[in-house]
Amino acid sequence: MSGQFEATAEIDRPMDEVFAFLADGRNDPEFSPRVLRIERVPDAPTAVGTVFRSTVKDAGMKTAREFRITEFQAPTRIRWTEVSKNSVTVREGGYDLEPTGDGRTLVRIFNVLDGHGLGRLLVGLALAAARKDSDAFGARIKRAAEVAIPPR
Repeated sequence: MSGQFEATAEIDRPMDEVFAFLADGRNDPEFSPRVLRIERVPDAPTAVGTVFRSTVKDAGMKTAREFRITEFQAPTRIRWTEVSKNSVTVREGGYDLEPTGDGRTLVRIFNVLDGHGLGRLLVGLALAAARKDSDAFGARIKRAAEVAIPPR
């Protein structure tokens, strides 16, 4: 079984600056409390092929995660896939950004989750939890970006 969840946020900051904030996955802990630690490999600007390695806490368990950037089109689109081997993984995820006027940016984030082995039984629970949290997740992205990016 697999499925998708998504969240949206309208951020009161210019699109190019929001893109730069989101492109640096090391900012993920600012809006995703499940991310305990994250690093970028190589430690250079994000591009296709960049890998983000993280330790996350899901359902009380710590797991190692590794995501590879598969598409990078500044300032509108980022795509990734999870390359780590976990029971529930992200087949594809991404950000889509568009300007909404007055220096504001609409951000859509999505992840398509797949279950593997025992994860086939767990992926439905993971999707339900992610969908339930999607509005709050979008609000956390908005808050983090607006704190990190000074207003013009």
